[in-house]
Amino acid sequence: MYVCFEIVTFLLAFNFYDLVLTQDPSCCHHAAELSPCREACDQLATIKSESRLKHLLQRLPSYCPDSMNELWTCINSTLPGASRKSDGWVGLGCCELAISAECRRECKQASSKNDITKVCKKDTEKPLYSCITKNEMGSVCCSYAGRHTNCREYCQAIFRTDSSPTVSQIKAVKDYCQSVSPQLIGCVGNYTKSYPIKSPIDSLYCCERASEPHCQVACRRILRTMTTEHEIMEGLIDECGSQPLPQDPLWQCFLGSAHPPTKSETETSPTAKMDGAKLHCCSKANTSLCRDMCQEISTNWGTQTWQEFDQMCEYNAVETDLITCLADVREPCQLGCKDLAYCTNFNNRPTELFRSCNVQSDQGALNDIKLWSNGTIKMPFMNIPVLDIRKCLPEMWKAVACALQIKPCYSKSRGSVICKSDCVDILTQCGDRKRFHEGQTAERICEILSPIDDPERCIPLERYLTPSSLGNIIEEVIHPCNPNPCPSNHLCEVNRKGCQPGQDCLPFFCMPGCKLGEASEFLVHLDARIQVPLRNGQTGCFEVCTCGQSGRLENCAEMPCIDTSKTCIVGGQRKNHGASFRVDCHPCFCSAGDTICSARQCLSVDSSDEDRRRFTGLPCGCPDRFVPVCARNGRTYPSACVARCMGFKDNQFVFGNCRSSDPCTPSLCHRNQRCIPKHRVCLTDLAEPCPQHECVGRPSGCDKSQMDPACDTDNEEHPNLCQLLQMGKTLAYMGHCQDACKRPQPVCGHNGETYSTVCEAYSDRVAVDYQGRCHAVGAVADLASDSGCDMIPCPALSTPSCVPVTPPGACCPICAGMLQILWNKEQMNVFAKLNRNQPVTVHDILRILRLHISVPQCDIFGYLSIDSEIIILIVPVDQQPTPLQIEACSMEAEKIDALINYGSPTLVSHVPLSAFLASEVKISTIRSAGHPSSTASFLPTFLCLALGLLLTLTPGDA
Repeated sequence: MYVCFEIVTFLLAFNFYDLVLTQDPSCCHHAAELSPCREACDQLATIKSESRLKHLLQRLPSYCPDSMNELWTCINSTLPGASRKSDGWVGLGCCELAISAECRRECKQASSKNDITKVCKKDTEKPLYSCITKNEMGSVCCSYAGRHTNCREYCQAIFRTDSSPTVSQIKAVKDYCQSVSPQLIGCVGNYTKSYPIKSPIDSLYCCERASEPHCQVACRRILRTMTTEHEIMEGLIDECGSQPLPQDPLWQCFLGSAHPPTKSETETSPTAKMDGAKLHCCSKANTSLCRDMCQEISTNWGTQTWQEFDQMCEYNAVETDLITCLADVREPCQLGCKDLAYCTNFNNRPTELFRSCNVQSDQGALNDIKLWSNGTIKMPFMNIPVLDIRKCLPEMWKAVACALQIKPCYSKSRGSVICKSDCVDILTQCGDRKRFHEGQTAERICEILSPIDDPERCIPLERYLTPSSLGNIIEEVIHPCNPNPCPSNHLCEVNRKGCQPGQDCLPFFCMPGCKLGEASEFLVHLDARIQVPLRNGQTGCFEVCTCGQSGRLENCAEMPCIDTSKTCIVGGQRKNHGASFRVDCHPCFCSAGDTICSARQCLSVDSSDEDRRRFTGLPCGCPDRFVPVCARNGRTYPSACVARCMGFKDNQFVFGNCRSSDPCTPSLCHRNQRCIPKHRVCLTDLAEPCPQHECVGRPSGCDKSQMDPACDTDNEEHPNLCQLLQMGKTLAYMGHCQDACKRPQPVCGHNGETYSTVCEAYSDRVAVDYQGRCHAVGAVADLASDSGCDMIPCPALSTPSCVPVTPPGACCPICAGMLQILWNKEQMNVFAKLNRNQPVTVHDILRILRLHISVPQCDIFGYLSIDSEIIILIVPVDQQPTPLQIEACSMEAEKIDALINYGSPTLVSHVPLSAFLASEVKISTIRSAGHPSSTASFLPTFLCLALGLLLTLTPGDA
């Protein structure tokens, strides 16, 4: 039965449009004569071009409204997929499953399965062809949903999953599609009946029952990479060293005596049938209508659709924050745009942010131009009559269509709206005023569509009327994860660690993840701790869940609700919860009635000359003498005065640098464990001082496939820390061994700590301030008198034309993008308590933020400043970066700054980043306007993993 169904499916997939071409146009009599709907419907039987037919099928709902029930009933029964959008080749999302690199490349460039058969052999590329078959089935089955959005979404969910469809997914299709299309129910039924009852990854939860950690790791890898039960059993026996005995918990689970999560278990999950990422956004609504609609759609499928929401809220001027937040979830802003065939002026822009630079949007812009050429631009709430745009400012219309589809997003608004002056200009010249409705003018139309005219908050068309000036220099900045090369249930992560010998060395990894609810497409990494709004929609109420090995959010625990109704009184003015503001030089934030401000030092305008003379720029006006003390949070402060100013009592710090003492002397670990120094700075207040060591069990076996290089004190490199310890060696730093770090050459980090080598500093995710031991402290205020830094010989800037930034407390300027983040310590403490009192550290922050840096030519460093702000530096990895690379790092900083200040779930759904309140960004710019030519060998150099010293070093706890 399965083989028969597969053949029928292929025939349907290949002949679908042939069926449409020979369709009897009798449905069209349901449309009124001489109407646009009738004209469009009649064309279905006459168009001979497949591309034009696809375009018309996609646009037909624009001509024929929902109210024409008889017409749509007829069309849906005879033209499956009439309102379906074209998403390109259905096999594109499967390409990463190809085993050979040649097949993978061919797949990504293909436009159909026929294009890959010569290179990708069916007998050796079974996972790839299995995925393509599944996608083709889904394309055909779900096309029967016609215009019924909810039915189509439920149908697509069946084919999106890489494991067996769940009972609840199958039931949802029956509930929502039974009355829509019996053909769809039958098509999906044939697929689900023929699908294997149990997919290997459905048994991932069994791996947790293995007694040895290395067996757990091997089990997960085997279940994800092997397909037959024989291969899996042989692999488990070989890796775990045990026979399949029924009393062994692992084998007992895998062989079926234990059961996977049941329907009732998944239905009671707080994230079932929920889109937690979009639910994050609903609290940003300013009107109760849009807030209620957003919450309803994010928690209960089927009552309303996002299309209805868009009609009511997308162009509502007061809902900008809500719409931008939802856009971040659907299409996060990403650096870079290239390979567009129609919107070519958008190509070669590696340091600009776009939401949707892809082939589908490129084709969508072309389709829009064709549709607008009919003389009317159809909007959800109005029609705009225009003259022949093929003759009236055609290049401007092309820029409009491309901008609305490709969606440039700038840091200060991140919206995709063209500037009002451009809108007025183009409609004044090309609007068909004879057909304008009464009272309709170019100015009034643009007041609704494009109310902004600030070029930093809207899209100026002039930028895209000509090609980019960069040309071939774009190879200096690459974007391995844009477009996303990974399967739909995996996240793309920049490869900063390298590859095992003999492996394909790709510049990215595809990492398995979890969705934020069954209705969500937003993915987070395995083991990530995620903050999700409660389903009841009560504002300020969240739970913290973990992305488990099963691919679902689990182990959820409710947090204390935040009272968002409480306000702050500042200077006699009332500030709402979530408001950012300044008091003198202090950035401040109102959080549930509490005013949280930075501890920066200020000079007021009426300060006396004596005050200015005494001003040191350090907390509490402390002198700038460097007599370091180590506080209980693991941070070295330049003096006891500064430590006391930051709230530490005399018994909570000791004199000397934190790194100068050995936390493993005496050892605090059990006999069968090894003590490993692990210096860190805690952001939480716990009963005990911040732990500076880790107890590691003596490994009996290591996962040899894990690539996380570690260098020992003999300058010998190991694939990972486990293997280094297994050899009885001592860790020097994480990352590839560097010849430059064979001998101790002390450097001072931005955190005031002295490191024996630059490699040790970079491994700790700390950038270097100057050569030699730390012996001076810089100001944390913008204005300060002379300090001990005057005697520091600073290194030359990496690029002479760079306008640098000076990190707070540092002496020397650098070329980088810098963030100064205000954060909520109480919220950090709550996260720690929910996680079995495990402290939150600066490394935890940096490890998560590093995943958001999409350009491998930039890396992230950071520290806790002496006035308790979190400082993030995004630095070029090349020792002599080009201006374009510096610009890319600055743009990465601006991207993250915007995500923090707008409270985007892209960032703040991650614990502990959700404790971030506000951010200030300072970026390096380039004095000269020109850019040097491209370094031709740069990309191959990256693929050979010799990008430079910074790229090869990874944080110790990453």
